[in-house]
Amino acid sequence: MASGGDPLVLGIETSCDETGVALVRGDELLFDAVASSMDEHARYGGIIPEVASRAHLEAMVPTIRRAMSEADVDLSQVDAIAVTAGPGLVGPLTIGASAAKALAIGLNRPLYGVNHVIGHAAVNQLVDGPFPGRTMALVVSGGHSTLMLVDDVAMSVTELGSTLDDAAGEAFDKVGRLLGLPYPGGPHVDRLARAGDPEAIRFPRGLTAAKDQAKHAYDFSFSGLKTAVARWIEACVDSGREIPTADVAASFAVAVADVLTAKTIAACRAHEVDTLVIGGGFSANSQLRELAAQRCAEAGIDLRIPPIRYCTDNGAMIAALGSAVVRAGVAPSDLDIGVDSSMPMSTITV
Repeated sequence: MASGGDPLVLGIETSCDETGVALVRGDELLFDAVASSMDEHARYGGIIPEVASRAHLEAMVPTIRRAMSEADVDLSQVDAIAVTAGPGLVGPLTIGASAAKALAIGLNRPLYGVNHVIGHAAVNQLVDGPFPGRTMALVVSGGHSTLMLVDDVAMSVTELGSTLDDAAGEAFDKVGRLLGLPYPGGPHVDRLARAGDPEAIRFPRGLTAAKDQAKHAYDFSFSGLKTAVARWIEACVDSGREIPTADVAASFAVAVADVLTAKTIAACRAHEVDTLVIGGGFSANSQLRELAAQRCAEAGIDLRIPPIRYCTDNGAMIAALGSAVVRAGVAPSDLDIGVDSSMPMSTITV
């Protein structure tokens, strides 16, 4: 182990279209390098796994070299390698896992295959320090809307709820297409919503009715909301009215933020948790941040949301989780580990 006590962990993230490589020692980030292939997917209106996989292949070695150079460390100084083993797209995950295995074998260092979604929560420790005991984590992104009870980010995570259909970010991208906005739609809908009236249209809040509480108290559903937006726009067009795009965006966005925050605050109260971490690409959404801050303040809950650079997929989140499991004494993964596109939250490491 490197001098200074804490191990130096190299993290590799390739679950979707970002090639992320980072170096973390303890809860200190030395450097985080990201190469994105988003521009290559924009023409298709979505992520193409084969395109993403090829981009990871091309970016992997240059991104590793950049991270090592900027952190001013040599590969020989790395104590452990962490890599996203799931959930995510199988092709991209396989590229990252293969690179991590090669490094583990070549350097004779332990390998840790870790959970991408839990990494989105763990990265907050690089910003705000270790979690203060039991913590609630809401991870919202293009592919995930997951509510987790974190007793120990390296050892004990319990999934309380998740999306039953569209994730929050996915719903934003689909509504963005309905409004004729560029891909990815999320940031564009968010910007447009700031100019609109969030109370102009009352869109439905999925799984919030009394009949849903017993079975789906902490689950999310945004497919019905997306359909309601589509029907509202169709009715507007059929009647010959101009679509008030800003009002549609604002009313849709507040419906998503309302459901996410209401269910999360309810979970915090039910489990007597006074610290909430929100992560994932969709945590950059302005209405979600504002409503979460307001409701957490009212409920006396400490809200922790990392800077936007840590919200999207990155190597820092994987290195952070890897650092946590290494320091907790978790056994390394086998070198023949596979990847799991639907890895459950009960699996922190494989």
